[in-house]
Amino acid sequence: MQKLLVEGGHWLNGKVRISGAKNSAVALLPAAILADSKVIIEGLPDISDVETLSLLLEEIGGTVEKRGQTLHIDPTHMTAMPLPNGRVKKLRASYYFMGAMLGRFKEAVIGLPGGCYLGPRPIDQHIKGFEALGATVTNEQGAIYLRAKELRGARIYLDVVSVGATINIMLAAVKAKGKTIIENAAREPEIIDVATLLTSMGAKIKGAGTDVIRIEGVDELTGCMHTIIPDRIEAGTYTIMAAAQGEKVLIDNVIPQHLEPLLAKLREMGVVIEEGEEQLLVYRSDRLKSVDIKTLVHPGFPTDLQQPFTSLLTKAIGTSVVTDTIYTARFKHIDELRRMNAQIKVEGGSAIITGPVQLEGAKVKASDLRAGAALIAAGLMANGVTEITGLEHIDRGYSLITDKLKNLGANIWREEMSEAEMIQFENL
Repeated sequence: MQKLLVEGGHWLNGKVRISGAKNSAVALLPAAILADSKVIIEGLPDISDVETLSLLLEEIGGTVEKRGQTLHIDPTHMTAMPLPNGRVKKLRASYYFMGAMLGRFKEAVIGLPGGCYLGPRPIDQHIKGFEALGATVTNEQGAIYLRAKELRGARIYLDVVSVGATINIMLAAVKAKGKTIIENAAREPEIIDVATLLTSMGAKIKGAGTDVIRIEGVDELTGCMHTIIPDRIEAGTYTIMAAAQGEKVLIDNVIPQHLEPLLAKLREMGVVIEEGEEQLLVYRSDRLKSVDIKTLVHPGFPTDLQQPFTSLLTKAIGTSVVTDTIYTARFKHIDELRRMNAQIKVEGGSAIITGPVQLEGAKVKASDLRAGAALIAAGLMANGVTEITGLEHIDRGYSLITDKLKNLGANIWREEMSEAEMIQFENL
């Protein structure tokens, strides 16, 4: 087991290239199950979630070949093999196997998904959609069983806007008989990306990226080649790090429109950012102003950037309030930032940050993926060395983050933990 060490105070300069979108990748790979021939996905991030999903595809009989950032998936000989707990518990997005396997085989057995714990995240809207399409869904001995004689299109209204439910219902509906209409659908760019892949495979989908998606079922889907979109959350994370500790940082392979809520708040703080077609240039800002943010469903401020942004706000003059309306339990990083001298208190679903303060290096633990990014951002600003454990969370979603930050001038490295440190880590 490793820990990450960050020596703060080093200014970031240069260029960082953003990888493919993690939140697209975790849906695109299961979507390949629906094809009857090879699917090639280009530009995938080098993260553990992609590795885990590749192994799950192989478990059900797929052939998966990795060539650099490109994955060749042959789903020809896949079967409706049960996927109980095990690798399924490593990431929440394994639930996309439900929709994809139901769509192809009319049955699936999937263990309850895992991933970062951010409070209750029920899959009731997914199940509502599957049942509307004609499936029977039961929970038997800790696994979800889905069975259908046939799937028929339906009008489905989501009670809450859910990216996962929107994508999962799309996967199940593309081969259902007749028309499916998903109302109150999520509008994230990753949904458009998945719809683009499915359309390239022969699906008939209209309205992806709006709150009403219309799907006309087809009898078969064929293989295709697809290039994943850039990761807007990774791009946002590096933009925040550049605002916190950068002199002049060029962020390459970005779709700036995907980051509009973040860029608006950074500019409100006083950060100078130039936009190109596929690039952002972030300049050093020595005097940052406090701002308030509230996370909302897309196109609002993304919950996945709330935690790194909180670290940046410790450098701002005044009092800032961060309210997370998506995952109210997403404040586990606050106690770790307090260890680093941050002046933050949590009241209900909001964190109140008083700044500016000089953060100090400390031993901290990443409780989830984006908390890990927040602690790295804090470590870059802090005096001394910050030791971060819980790297398995960070590696789930940030491709080559140590190397990318080193190339920008950060003093960051990994070390193996001693036996005593591992015991201490397990007891935290």
